[in-house]
Amino acid sequence: MKLSKPVLSCCSPLLTGRLTPDEAMHLASIFRILGEPIRLQMLSLIAAQPSKEVCACELASPLGISQPTVSHHLKVMYEAGLLEKERRGNLIYYRILPEKLTVLREALS
Repeated sequence: MKLSKPVLSCCSPLLTGRLTPDEAMHLASIFRILGEPIRLQMLSLIAAQPSKEVCACELASPLGISQPTVSHHLKVMYEAGLLEKERRGNLIYYRILPEKLTVLREALS
């Protein structure tokens, strides 16, 4: 009788149970939002400010897009929980919510 060779694994076992299906769906929706290059540019501009905030009216010129387009993308990121906003008179200032970006960073590490 010939003995078969033991099966050797080529790789170490995968971690299981890291994300629940609901968590994966939520993270995927956030990553879809960040899949727009202009939104990444907006986040970069906001993060680069010394005050870590920017008035919506200041983004159109550096990005070369119209004010309604700026407002649309800011609204999408705000509704996704990536930004917070504060109205000051007629102007709206946006700040990145660092805890949301931390969750994204931790999900990938």
